[in-house]
Formats: sequence, C-alpha cells, structure tokens
Amino acid sequence: MAIWKRPASLEQLNQGSLGCMVEHVGIRFTVLHDDGLEATMPVDSRTRQPFGLLHGGASVVLAESLGSMAGYLCTTGEDYVVGLEINANHVRAAREGEVRGVCRALHLGRSHQVWQIDIFDRENRLCCTSRLTTAVMYADDNAFRRR
Repeated sequence: MAIWKRPASLEQLNQGSLGCMVEHVGIRFTVLHDDGLEATMPVDSRTRQPFGLLHGGASVVLAESLGSMAGYLCTTGEDYVVGLEINANHVRAAREGEVRGVCRALHLGRSHQVWQIDIFDRENRLCCTSRLTTAVMYADDNAFRRR
C-alpha cells in the first residue's frame, strides 16, 4: 500500500528541485516506490572533500533531501515538513562514480515523521546510514504553526 498522499512523478520531483542545493550537487530522484524514494548523487568536485573522498556533508545533503521530499509527499494541502534532527554514520568511503540513497519511513505520525536513509556506492556497498526526524507543519491564517 502506498504511503504517499500527494500525486507525484519523478519528473515533477526533479523539476521542483531545480535552482537549489539539490540541483547544485547533482541529486536526481530515480525511483518512487509505494513505500520509499531513491535518488542518486555524483561523487565529483561538488561533493568530494579535499582528500578525494565523498564529503560526509554531501551524504547528509542527499539523506535530508530524500527524507524531506518523502515527508512532503506524505502531507496534504498547505502542509509541509521541516527537519528536526538528522544523524549520519559514515561506514565506507566513496571516491568516484555516484552514490544511491534509499529512503524508507520508520514512523509516519500526525505531528512528526522518522525516515531511514541508506546510501550505497556503485558496488551496492553501504557507505552511510542516516536517520531524519521531521515535524509536520501546516498553515493557519497565514501563521505557520506546528500541528
């Protein structure tokens, strides 16, 4: 059973990501499952640290981009999500190619969500595992409040 409350296509997700950090680091949404979302990110001059490895911050950008988009797709109307907390464990270095992030819901509540995002290298080895907690926000009389 699909968890999404908003209709969306990969083309719409990628078009909506133009002109921001997601586009800048080359993230592309690639798979929209009934219960998860996937994206890729290149390991290149935009995403490497000075020693030639995928920057841990770039992995976090991929994780938060996936979790935030997935969270938004689980809302309706003027509702949206904001990140409350993210953590990341970097378990393997990536030096080239691209990495693939796989996002799945751990909890979809009325006021908050918890997402698990695993990032794999081109050999499908786990590079980073991350958990993102989001708050569901809604608009009420032009004042944004936590639901």
